[in-house]
Formats: sequence, C-alpha cells, structure tokens
Amino acid sequence: MNYRETLKYLLEQLPMFQRVGAAAYRSDLTNIIKLCELLGNPQMDLKCIHVAGTNGKGSVTHIIASILQQQGYKVGVFVSPHYKDYRERIKINGKFISKKFVTVFVEKNQTQFKKIDASFFEITTAMAFEYFKKEHVDFAVIETGMGGRLDSTNIITPLLSVITNISYDHQQFLGNTLQKIAAEKAGIIKRNIPVVIGETQKETKPVFLEKAKAMKSAIYFADKEISADNFKTDLQGIYQQKNIPTALMAIDVLKKLGVKLSDKAVKKGLKHVARNTSFIGRWMVVGEKPLIIFDSAHNEGGIRELKKEIENRKHETLHFVFGTVADKDISKVLLLLPKQAKYYFCKADIPRGLYADELKQRASKFKLKGEIYSSVKQAFKAAKQNASKKDLVLVAGSVFVVAELL
Repeated sequence: MNYRETLKYLLEQLPMFQRVGAAAYRSDLTNIIKLCELLGNPQMDLKCIHVAGTNGKGSVTHIIASILQQQGYKVGVFVSPHYKDYRERIKINGKFISKKFVTVFVEKNQTQFKKIDASFFEITTAMAFEYFKKEHVDFAVIETGMGGRLDSTNIITPLLSVITNISYDHQQFLGNTLQKIAAEKAGIIKRNIPVVIGETQKETKPVFLEKAKAMKSAIYFADKEISADNFKTDLQGIYQQKNIPTALMAIDVLKKLGVKLSDKAVKKGLKHVARNTSFIGRWMVVGEKPLIIFDSAHNEGGIRELKKEIENRKHETLHFVFGTVADKDISKVLLLLPKQAKYYFCKADIPRGLYADELKQRASKFKLKGEIYSSVKQAFKAAKQNASKKDLVLVAGSVFVVAELL
C-alpha cells in the first residue's frame, strides 16, 4: 500500500472513536498488550511522562515537551485526536512521523492487526511506541485518548503521571459523577511513580489522595504550589493560566528525579510552545476585524473556560459557529453557552456529528437562537458575512468542526 491507501485502511476499516463513537471504543487492555508484545514491547524502552485529564491535557503535554526540547532533548509527543493530518498524533521535536514509517508499519503488521482485531487507536498507540523507540527519543510525552485506567496508553510505566483536571465528559464510559471520572483518570497512577494533579477540586481530591497512598506515590497539587505569574507563553487563552502551573509542577518533579532542566530552558520552552511542537487548535486567532477565533472546547469544563475568554475580549456581537456530537448529553454545555450570541448551527462531516436541525431544536430549549447550515464551511461563511469589524466570530463545540476550517 502507498500512504494514501494506508490511511484509508486506518480510518475506514478501523474506525476511530472520535468519528463514530462507542462502536470503535475498546474498554480493555488485552489487545494493546498483545500488539506491543508482538513488537517486542517498545514502550518498555521509553522514558515517558503520562498525561490524562478532562481538559488541558493537550496543552500540558506540549508545554512539557517544549521545555524538554528546549533543553536539547529529543522528545516524542503522542496526542489525539488529529485535526487535518493523521500524523499530527505522533511527533518528534514538532515534526510529524514520516509517511513512510506509517505505511511500512501498517503493511508489516497488518496480518497481526486482523488476528488480534486491533482498533484504530490501539494500532496508532503501538505505532507511536515503535516509532519513538526506533528514533531513540530521550523522552516521550504520552497523552491518554480517553479516561486513563483502560486507555491503550496505560501499559507504560512512566517517570511521572500528570492529571490536569476533572470535568464531565464521556460519562457513558467513565461514570456520571466527578468522583467516578476521577477514579478512571487515577488509573494512570503507578506504584512508586510520582503524580501531579493540576487542579484541586473538593470532589476529586480524596480520590487522588487515596489512590496515591495505595500506590505509595508522591502526589503534588500544582495549583497549591505554583503560580503562572511572571511566565510568558505563545499559547493563547487565559485558561493557559491553569495549564502552565500543571506543566511547571511536572517539570519541577522531573528535576527532582534527576532530569537536567535549566531555568533558561523552562522560560524559553514555555515561550515557544507552538513553534517548538507544532501545537494547534486551542484559542487560535485566525482573523482580525472581525476578530475570528477557533477553539476546540467541547465539554462542560472547556465551555466554562471559553465563556471567560469571550467575556475577556472586547466585541459588539458574538457570532458563534457551533457543532457537536450526537452520542453524549450536551445539556450542560448548552446551559453554559452565552444566550446573547447569534448561533450558526452546523454538523461536522463525521458519522458522530449531531444534525444541525436537531442541534437547533435542543439549543432553543436553552434560549439559544440561530440558523442551521448545510455544512461547517457554509456556517462559517455566513458568520463572517454577517459580522461587523467590531464583532467576534467564534468557532467551537467540536474538534471536528474546527478541523474542517483549518
């Protein structure tokens, strides 16, 4: 197969959770264990930092990677989902995995994939481990796909575990209380391996303390020890004020573990996260007059932070291009959305997407007013046409809505 055929195989024959939802989800580590055993367990040769959480894990992953990279280390990054290019998921020092490696890896192991009945995410996770091993990275910063305990990435034994925060998302898999969701995320805490918690929350703190005690793991609550003041970053959004302390606490713990990291590397790495790591998708300013912003906020916690951003930006009318998925409860999200905005309801071009007419109907129950559009691009086009120079055009609600415009 060539790269195009390989990608088609991965995306269509092995559907990914982000596109189709529950049908592609595997709540079991059996397959990833078998797959990595066939590859010689490449994950065992990696020095990993494992990052989980409901929101902010992508930003924290890339901040940690950027600082390590600034020190001169060769750093692998594994994240999900991707926006436009599948290879965004697997990077070394900001450069995507080669098309050739993807093609050869799939071609070489395709028979085993079928025998194991491996999923899209399991294959991609194993590919990342293999690639990072073959490229001899110094460190690999690994972001969970969803949850923690049963996530395919949870077969690593990291130097450090990081849990950013807990909010409502994927309740059908992770539980319908913050405590249950926290317990799933806490599944990445390993015996005698330190853990950093980004946000201290009264509902979840006891869950993390109990798990850390059982695992004999040192635990650090970043927001109680580190402030984001006096640190500059190229990442936009006031919510980065929560992610920065989490990442810096992780860096401090890595120093305690003997990893050489200078203050200069920390400051410079934080200042050039996007440049160093090719980070995209979070509070991206893509136009002025009107101000046009793309953001991947899609759950309750993310929308809360998004509202703060909106209130912090001077504008007259908010034109909100909004789309979401059909297989989760969005009532809490709709309740939080600003009622004074003009909405442009649309459906991302994925099977999981919620049809625009149904979205409008649900939104109307929360006094959100707007029109429906046949596509994300049509909705965005209309929003730009209707906006004056002093208005704000915002695109959010789903990674896949943003992806169609990048």
